[in-house]
Amino acid sequence: MAEHDHHHHHPSPVGEADRDDSAVPSRKVEGTGPAAHQHHGHVQGREDRDDHAVHSHGQHAGHSTAMFKDRFWLTLALSVPVVYFSPMFGHLLGYMPPEFPGSAWIPPVLGTVIFLYGGMPFLKGGLNELKSRQPGMMLLISMAISVAFAASWATSLRIGNFDLDFWWELALLVAIMLLGHWIEMRALGSAQGALDALAALLPDEAERITDTGVETVSVSDLRTGDKVLVRSGARMPADGTIAEGQAEFDESMITGESKTVTRSVGDPVVAGTVATDNTVRVTVTAVGDDTALAGIQRLVAEAQASSSKAQALADRAAAFLFYFATIAGVITFIAWTLLGSLPEAVTRMVTVLVIACPHALGLAIPLVIAISTEQAARAGVLIKDRIALERMRTIDVVLFDKTGTLTKGEPEVSSTATSDGDGTDDLLALAAAVESDSEHPVARAIVRAAHHKGLQLPNATGFTSMTGRGVRATIDGRTVQVGGPALLRELRLTEPESLAAATREWMGRGAAVLHVIDGDRILGAVSLEDAIRPESRQAVAALQSRGVMVAMITGDATQVATAVGAELNIDEVFAEVLPADKDKKVAELQARGLKVAMVGDGVNDSPALARAEVGIAIGAGTDVAMESAGVILAGNDPRAVLSMVDLSRASYAKMWQNLVWATGYNVIAVPLAAGVLAFAGIVLSPAAGAVLMSVSTIVVALNAQLLRRVKLNPSQVR
Repeated sequence: MAEHDHHHHHPSPVGEADRDDSAVPSRKVEGTGPAAHQHHGHVQGREDRDDHAVHSHGQHAGHSTAMFKDRFWLTLALSVPVVYFSPMFGHLLGYMPPEFPGSAWIPPVLGTVIFLYGGMPFLKGGLNELKSRQPGMMLLISMAISVAFAASWATSLRIGNFDLDFWWELALLVAIMLLGHWIEMRALGSAQGALDALAALLPDEAERITDTGVETVSVSDLRTGDKVLVRSGARMPADGTIAEGQAEFDESMITGESKTVTRSVGDPVVAGTVATDNTVRVTVTAVGDDTALAGIQRLVAEAQASSSKAQALADRAAAFLFYFATIAGVITFIAWTLLGSLPEAVTRMVTVLVIACPHALGLAIPLVIAISTEQAARAGVLIKDRIALERMRTIDVVLFDKTGTLTKGEPEVSSTATSDGDGTDDLLALAAAVESDSEHPVARAIVRAAHHKGLQLPNATGFTSMTGRGVRATIDGRTVQVGGPALLRELRLTEPESLAAATREWMGRGAAVLHVIDGDRILGAVSLEDAIRPESRQAVAALQSRGVMVAMITGDATQVATAVGAELNIDEVFAEVLPADKDKKVAELQARGLKVAMVGDGVNDSPALARAEVGIAIGAGTDVAMESAGVILAGNDPRAVLSMVDLSRASYAKMWQNLVWATGYNVIAVPLAAGVLAFAGIVLSPAAGAVLMSVSTIVVALNAQLLRRVKLNPSQVR
């Protein structure tokens, strides 16, 4: 992680290091006003986003962590008098609740408040689960509290002579379930939503050029055909073509490529990209819903909606218990009615339905999630979606985006060659001297390489940058230029064959080649490549040893991709993939029956991240990629993906153990409450049920703590 910390302190004006900063929505970007806003017309409304973005499954839709917290504390406060005044609890602990006029009404009145206020999220969620015919946790809780509510009122109002005073049970059940949901929500930290982050890539305002000058208008007022002024360092407000000027554009958020791209008159530019060095005038060609960015938003929304249908483990267990309790309740009622005792039949059935929802189930999973998210965060892995954590253990293939993930995403000098075959160090020192005043990432890389070798740099004066061609400076009275193929063409120079053989091979590998020219003599050339991270090899090998395939996807040329793939021993390489097609590749892998985890960092990766079973965003990437992913790696270490796999397997085992405890208690308690052993004089009284329940809750809580023993340090990956 440490190696990338420098990004956050002093961003360089262009290229990769700038990506973190330019993508943070709350940062003011020069000339655009604050970028954190949600009022763009084409961003989906908050309501329809809440259905799937808060947690990618519907049960917490629209619920905030604070809401569960507030409801929990209030419910807990109201539960104390309810439990204290409960005759059954007094009997159990051997005290007599004080009696005074109206004391008998304390549990029913407060219990009703708890049911309506604390139970509301569950009742709503239960209704939704009924409508979608997917019974889960919410429905199970709703059934237990509704039956307890009805039965307790019948008892309090002395209807039908029942002794079913479940107010205490209702209060504790609601309190513990609220606590469980609060713990889980707090652990996962509600996702703000990928679509907001995408909207934040657009500036609020644009500078429209009019006959009289420049006016500042809101982006939503722009029309196609308008001319806008985009200043250096500002974001494009809409798609367009450049009418005047030329600038280096940082398009990394759309293409994922860290290199800036030169755009001059007539070239297309895309909303959300940044003009890094010059001011340009742009004719608007598409606004709002028609822009490339809006297209990506739609892809993300579709992919998110398609992945939100999965049900988590706790919900499946709850569904089982729901059916189990309902069937057991019906059988109990029929059996006791046939035995000729209707009051007994109702009592037994109600008891079965109320205790069917084990308190331990409410805490079994949230505690595991809370501890595992905390463990993961210590290892630099931020988990936003519990489904992602559960699915990670079943993944068949991890698909890495190449740039910035397996590679550093910044150029590094890979080799040097001279025309006369000697003095490569002198050549590098000369190139570094010319480049030493430039802020360009390539220039920085050349200077860094010279410093690593400990070379003395000659003194350079009169530095000038020739946009798109290279740089020039005077050294010992000679004019030395460093630049790419465009510079050679301009100076009408051809490289000697000895040098051409080397540069051809470099270009074949996909390296960038810069020539060093003294007057009209080519002294030599330097090649720069995107450096492979040393950790990538370990990550690939360790994943393969766990039986997971590794694939790589990139927009780079096939030869570059193949070279990296071969070096890292990757199972499958997808090269020359257009940004918009990345999520198609994920879908192709899924069509082969594979479960995919995708690791990426750019906006162009977000549809693919949302489409994959597990989306993992690399921390130095953009906010949008992070929002559409279920997991974020805070550092840039691909080995952290292994921490995820290991944690997922360990926490899944813990969840199962906890569920077996929580449901096991029920599988035994329900038949006893139903009166299976009544003939032998054994009937589970509600009081004994309460004691059993607390025991199983404590066991579950202690078992979850054992997860803290899982070691997740990426640097110790095997």
